[in-house]
Amino acid sequence: MVALVSAPTNLGLRPPVRGGVPGTAKAPEALREAGLHRRLHAGGAVDAGVVLPGRYVDDDGRRPKGTVRNQAAIVDHARRLAHRLFEIRESGEAPLVLGGDCSLVIAAGLASRVSGGGGLVHIDGHTDFRHPGNSAAVGSVAGEDLAIAVGRHAPELAGIDGLGPYFDAGRVAHIGHRYEDAFAEEVRDAIALVVPADEVILHGAARAASRVRAIEGRGRDYWIQVDVDVLDPVHMPAVDSPDPGGLAPDELTALLRALAPHAWGASVTVFDPDLDPGGGHASTLVDVIAEGLAELGTALRED
Repeated sequence: MVALVSAPTNLGLRPPVRGGVPGTAKAPEALREAGLHRRLHAGGAVDAGVVLPGRYVDDDGRRPKGTVRNQAAIVDHARRLAHRLFEIRESGEAPLVLGGDCSLVIAAGLASRVSGGGGLVHIDGHTDFRHPGNSAAVGSVAGEDLAIAVGRHAPELAGIDGLGPYFDAGRVAHIGHRYEDAFAEEVRDAIALVVPADEVILHGAARAASRVRAIEGRGRDYWIQVDVDVLDPVHMPAVDSPDPGGLAPDELTALLRALAPHAWGASVTVFDPDLDPGGGHASTLVDVIAEGLAELGTALRED
């Protein structure tokens, strides 16, 4: 059974303008208004509450060097959300977290480490592999979350409570970046599988999903994090960093449908309703989630 968790965080994003606040915190309710909960409830999903973040602060110029904006609040939110995910996993349900920004992967990693482990399938239009060792521009977790997930970032983020790395790099797959991504080669050396968006478009979602299942092995229990900027901005411009060359909604839906049954949970991130005043892009995303993630965790429950 899918358990819907709202995690309306914007803590890991840069401000849209100086002193501004990213709109991703509004995404869970925008998706509810667009009919996502109604559609998933019809298939047996249940609500599992809200885990609220702390207040967003644009602290550029004031935070210590080497830290990220809203760092303490991100760690606090990750701990609290991880506790909720642990409870849901232990109950035999599959959490579907509606974010929010990409910092949600930290909570998923913490919950994974304390509840039996598992892999990670990181679906994103960018590799999100910036870290203190390869960039002087560290500052936003939403561009650094994959590095954090595999222990390549500062221990304050990548080793909370001594639990890092949160995912074994040999069971981590990244899907969906554009070829010009600055960190793509480093990511190929760091994790088990990297599939650019072009390869999914050329060879199909089924092939990408089969490659993921091959690295996951017999257990096949992994977390899926899908940043909706993996979609081409022709279809999904309501994100903070839209780049051409992404997937179409039907391609992303097919990929998620193939991966979801063996996932113990998933998170959906970076949709910004402030950039979707007419609500049409929310409707597109509702279709992708409702059709792609409806079978979340079903194969694990059968096992």
